Amino acid sequence: MPSARPGSLKDPEIADLFNKHDPEKIFEDLREIGHGSFGAVYYARCNLTKEIVAIKKMSYTGKQSQEKWQDILKEIRFLRQLNHPNTIEYKGCYLRESTAWLVMEYCVGSASDIIEVHKKPLHEDEIAAICLGVLSGLSYLHSLGRIHRDIKAGNILLTDNGVVKLADFGSAAIKCPANSFVGTPYWMAPEVILAMDEGQYDGKVDVWSLGITCIELAERKPPYFNMNAMSALYHIAQNESPTLPKNDWSDAFCSFVELCLKKMPAERPSSAKLLTHAYVTRPRSDTVLLELIARTKSAVRELDNLNYRKMKKILMVDTCETESAVGDADDQQDDHAGGDSSKSNSITSEHSIHSVGVSAASSQSSSSNSIPAAAQNHHHIAAHHHQQAASAAVAAAMHHHHHPHQQQPPPSWPSGQQNQVVVPPGAVSRNSSRHRNRPPLPNIMHSMNNNVTPTNSASVVPAPAPAPVPPPPISVMPHLNAMGHVGSFASSASSQQAISNAVNDHGPNNFATIRTTSIVTKQQKEHMQEEMHEQMSGYKRMRREHQAHLLKLEEKCKVDMEAHKTALDKEYDTLLHNFTRDLERLETKHQQDVERRAKQTSAAEKKLHKEITLKQEGDRKVYDLNRKKEYKANKERWKRELSMDESTPKRQRDLTLQSQKDNLKQHEAQEEQRMLQAQKQYIELEMRKFKRKRMIMQHEHEDQQLRDELGKKEQQLEQAHAMLLKHHEKTQELEYRQQKSVHQLREEQINKQHDTELHNQKDYMDRIKKELVRKHAVELRQQPKSLKQKELQIRKQFRETCKTQTKQYKRYKAQVLQTTPKEQQKEVIKQLKEEKHRKLTLLGEQYEQSIADMFQSQSYKLDESQVIECQRTHEQLEYELEMLTAYQNKNKKQAQEQRDRERRELENRVSVRRGLLENKMDAELQQFNQERAERLRMKHEKHTKELQAFDNESIALGFSTLSLIEVSREAYADEEGSLSGSMISLAHSNSSTSFPAGSL
Repeated sequence: MPSARPGSLKDPEIADLFNKHDPEKIFEDLREIGHGSFGAVYYARCNLTKEIVAIKKMSYTGKQSQEKWQDILKEIRFLRQLNHPNTIEYKGCYLRESTAWLVMEYCVGSASDIIEVHKKPLHEDEIAAICLGVLSGLSYLHSLGRIHRDIKAGNILLTDNGVVKLADFGSAAIKCPANSFVGTPYWMAPEVILAMDEGQYDGKVDVWSLGITCIELAERKPPYFNMNAMSALYHIAQNESPTLPKNDWSDAFCSFVELCLKKMPAERPSSAKLLTHAYVTRPRSDTVLLELIARTKSAVRELDNLNYRKMKKILMVDTCETESAVGDADDQQDDHAGGDSSKSNSITSEHSIHSVGVSAASSQSSSSNSIPAAAQNHHHIAAHHHQQAASAAVAAAMHHHHHPHQQQPPPSWPSGQQNQVVVPPGAVSRNSSRHRNRPPLPNIMHSMNNNVTPTNSASVVPAPAPAPVPPPPISVMPHLNAMGHVGSFASSASSQQAISNAVNDHGPNNFATIRTTSIVTKQQKEHMQEEMHEQMSGYKRMRREHQAHLLKLEEKCKVDMEAHKTALDKEYDTLLHNFTRDLERLETKHQQDVERRAKQTSAAEKKLHKEITLKQEGDRKVYDLNRKKEYKANKERWKRELSMDESTPKRQRDLTLQSQKDNLKQHEAQEEQRMLQAQKQYIELEMRKFKRKRMIMQHEHEDQQLRDELGKKEQQLEQAHAMLLKHHEKTQELEYRQQKSVHQLREEQINKQHDTELHNQKDYMDRIKKELVRKHAVELRQQPKSLKQKELQIRKQFRETCKTQTKQYKRYKAQVLQTTPKEQQKEVIKQLKEEKHRKLTLLGEQYEQSIADMFQSQSYKLDESQVIECQRTHEQLEYELEMLTAYQNKNKKQAQEQRDRERRELENRVSVRRGLLENKMDAELQQFNQERAERLRMKHEKHTKELQAFDNESIALGFSTLSLIEVSREAYADEEGSLSGSMISLAHSNSSTSFPAGSL
């Protein structure tokens, strides 16, 4: 689903983040107190609660509007969740004309502002008090699983009550651990710089940034601050951790910084643990920060008073000077605008709006601890564009109170204006209230540089005398001055009144601050250098895009691998399912075969029993027929024999015949019984033989079935192993292909990153060279003025010498004339005049020679100093370029080594996986062989036991084992064939052979 349009409140969750009212009706008296690439920060008063707040205006139009909108939403969500004394308080958020108004509490300024004002480091106790507040805030954030990711002096704010506040959560991470390239370069932890290459980081990156901030507060600037940010990033990531000089600071402070700057995150203590460090917990005054704020406010007033007096002196130049003198005054004013240190106090020149030198405003403040103007291309590599200015001001949720020691207006000012309260230092409002009464100079100078909006010009309108005369529009003042119309401000009082009116027409709008006017103005000037900010924003955006592309590719590889594994698992499961079905079919077939053979055996047994029974019945019938024939023949024979013996009485013959008949019947009955017994024993023996043979055949069949089953399983096992090897090869091929694509993308990204860094470095070098050329051109333009001043100084010395010599001549002349006779005085006077003329001529020659020598010396010194400066700058830039190239080469080498190491690791993983697979296959094959041998053994034992039990049963029935294993005289049917017609006639068992001859 595509993202919603920037500024759209259709989503209820997003709409709930913003107040529905018009902020311009709720807040008034807006005065700009900070500026950055995201927009500006304003002091404001709430009409509803009369509370003083800070408003951070963030526009989400233009390039990357969707990204800006998401950054704004993220910061709002982050701030809404915070509730701690050491984090900035969230007041609300409004939307108006594609701009988000983020309302927060107001603070007096930042730690960066303090060292910018004092131009010297803080004391240890002051740093310790600030660290305690920062650690308390960080411990709270880290306990919520949040990371600030942009800790520095410019983002550490102070309230009037001396409470430390963490501000600027535009770079903060809601999830911990994180892996984004976010933060300000010089304060970044090594793991943040290497986040894309070496994985994730946690809240300990804030501890590193706090250590760098301690060095910043102790030395006025962070390590590597004198070099380009591109080079600094490599130095931070690959060099040893920076340290404090132990001779200048206590062991506790050095130990604290050393712990914060442990290179390995695992060795770095957490923010909660650092709260118990001796440096933070040692005794100190409870009012150390209050005293620091009071001293800073006093210093701000002194600096602004200095600027005020300087501007007043320029504006109140004597109107009686000649036209050339007026031109000189204009030149002097230009000199001040150009920052000529020889024309102003050193402090004044350092805080002048247009002073030449390093502009030291950080992405969130204008302190000397921030990124130099010459190096603005490495200004704030934050996760968001709108984090590049005025966090110290964003701080600002300051308590509203009257500025003490406010300068009283001159007596000539109208009494009605004496109670007006002025805009504080550093405040630039959207209307005429931007201009301060205390002191007015910086704002006037600012306006003279055309940095005032049209509203400002329109709001200040001249009025006729004798009413209090306001000045002409400030943007017109330089032209009036250049045209010699300064005379319109003829008197000192009228000039003072004009200056006062120019800055006092905004009413009672006083507020406390420790930010000088120059701090805000520098930020505005730096914001004009959009190319520098865009360069670093582009670099940061490129790194984030690289990371996103890499994550996308890795996610795609992960999805492809999961799909690949799913497909392989499905294929393998299908194979196993088919194996199971094949085994089930084989088992079913075997079971059916067993049942069929059991039926066949039963039928064959019945048929055999029936055939033997039928044959025996036939034998018995033949036997009965033969017996009857024999009985009849014997009876006839017996009768003939008895009839031949007539001597025996008939009765006796009948008895004898009857006796013989009975004997014959008895014998026949015995024979019949014997035959039946023999037939029964025979049929039982044959049936036992048949059963035994069928049992052996069944055993053989079961063995065959078992061998078929085991053979099938072995075949399936081989097929499964072949598929596993095939899957392994496919997975290996996919892994190599994916790793190659990831490595190729990384290599392309690092090449692109290095090209961008080199391009930015060369732009930085070109910018430094252009600024140096501009500076030298200014020096050359200013040299005639400087030479003229020195010439005037030498001329003044010459005049003083001439006056001294003239006085000496007069005294000497009077002394000589007192002792010289009157007639010789004329000659002596002539000689003295000649001597005076000679000495003055000699002095004039010395003057001319001094002027010539001074011109030659100054020109030579200027040329020599510029050449030396050019040479040093060129050497420094070349050194930075060489260092950047060296670090890039080292980075490439490390990246190549990492890729080689990952290839070796993948090869090792593949090799180990192949070895494990082969071991698994060998183990499965060995297990199968053992199972097969065991099943064959058990089957053999079972058959042996069954056969032994059958033989024992046969023996119990009276059959010997030998008789059972003899070849049967019966022809058994084939296992698969029909039993019909398989029996052989028992002709040999007929009755004629059943009885031996003469048995009767």
